[in-house]
Amino acid sequence: MTTQAFLQVLASGILIGLIYALIAVGLSLIFGLMDVVNFAHGEFLMLAMYAMFGLVLVTAIDPVLLMPIVVGIMFVVGVSAYAGVIRFAMRAKANPGMVQIFATFGLALVIQGLAQYFFTPDYRNIGNSWLGGKTLNLGGVFLPWPQIYGGVISLLAFGGLYLLITRTDFGKALEATREDQGAVALVGIDRNRVFALGWGLGAALVGLSGAVLAVFYYIYPQVGGPFALIAYVTVALGGFGSIFGALVAGLIVGVVEALTALILPPALKSVGVYSLYLAVLFVRPSGLFGRL
Repeated sequence: MTTQAFLQVLASGILIGLIYALIAVGLSLIFGLMDVVNFAHGEFLMLAMYAMFGLVLVTAIDPVLLMPIVVGIMFVVGVSAYAGVIRFAMRAKANPGMVQIFATFGLALVIQGLAQYFFTPDYRNIGNSWLGGKTLNLGGVFLPWPQIYGGVISLLAFGGLYLLITRTDFGKALEATREDQGAVALVGIDRNRVFALGWGLGAALVGLSGAVLAVFYYIYPQVGGPFALIAYVTVALGGFGSIFGALVAGLIVGVVEALTALILPPALKSVGVYSLYLAVLFVRPSGLFGRL
């Protein structure tokens, strides 16, 4: 393998890894806040992609400009999911963990079923956009502009999330609730409000990744499944609840996947990712940046 080919694979892995990290961070945020694994995470991603497709179809505006609207829509979806499903599942007296799993899994089935009914199983895509079909040539290493755009958006999102958590009152309330849900009530913090906003933020983040993916990836009702599976592995690898861990693990997953596809048939590209995760699991079950 030539140096240029290796750099091409490495660059492609880093770009897709940044998108994986963006998909995973909302999942990690919700788990760290509430100890709830959202099994409808992939369906949230799918909804964001359909929202972007629909907005482009109706307005004929470029997806880059419509991205904030999609993020806002998904924030509302996240808050509604908590208010309509999750808060009731959390009140279960017996086996609350299992109730929460089945609640989010049931929510995923409902969303996917409705998507299949209203949108049909057909594959769709956004045909024309400012970034579609364009590449950047860096000394023989070709980088698609949609993936570059996605990588930049991911880094900006992580930077914004860091500032939100460390510099705002909501961020401090979020961190306090993550640390001790019982104690925050004693200082006047409404736990349910924090949970609702946390779900909204988590859904907004996956909505952001869906808005990015819609620019260059096919859209269909089951599109969220493969990305959700990668997100679960990314969160577990980085450490459940670790925002920084999601970023680092996303990059690792992207690079390992790209290198595996170079060695094995492309259909087996996930083998390297799962093998790496199993290896880390034996050494550090809590993930690279998780708490023991």
